[in-house]
Amino acid sequence: MSVLETDRLVLRRFTLDDAEFVLRLVNEPAWLRYIGDKHVRNLEDARNYLRTGPLHMYEQYGFGMYRVELKDSGVAIGACGLLKRDILPEPDIGYAFLPEYWGQGYALEAAAAVLEHGHKQHRLARILAITSPDNERSIKVLHSCGMHFKRMIEMAEQDEVKLFALEFEG
Repeated sequence: MSVLETDRLVLRRFTLDDAEFVLRLVNEPAWLRYIGDKHVRNLEDARNYLRTGPLHMYEQYGFGMYRVELKDSGVAIGACGLLKRDILPEPDIGYAFLPEYWGQGYALEAAAAVLEHGHKQHRLARILAITSPDNERSIKVLHSCGMHFKRMIEMAEQDEVKLFALEFEG
């Protein structure tokens, strides 16, 4: 189910059929370093991750992480979407891409579309983001999307992370 389209990308809801892609994505070294180990080691783990993560989020909030694919080929290249964490007062944006698609503007393109969608479709007045202090690539994307650094916060699964926010007018 397509949720968003940009010039080069389609963002759609994950399904259990995406388990193989998710298995690869969540075990990429950058994911493990900056997001954390989700203990997804096989296809059944990936299906469970999808059930308890994105699929649950769609049911509960109407949004979640989306599969990002190239519009012209349908090849899955990453994930981008909104999360609602108990530890944060508002939804936050998250994204991760396979390394062979880094540096081509896909993260910025997807993130900008998700932020606009969150504001217009879900009527969110404020969207947050968190990132490791040393994740310079992610910080650059957040700044390019108009997000501003607010402060350092402690997260249970990590040490301190940078908190960013984007506040919409009207």
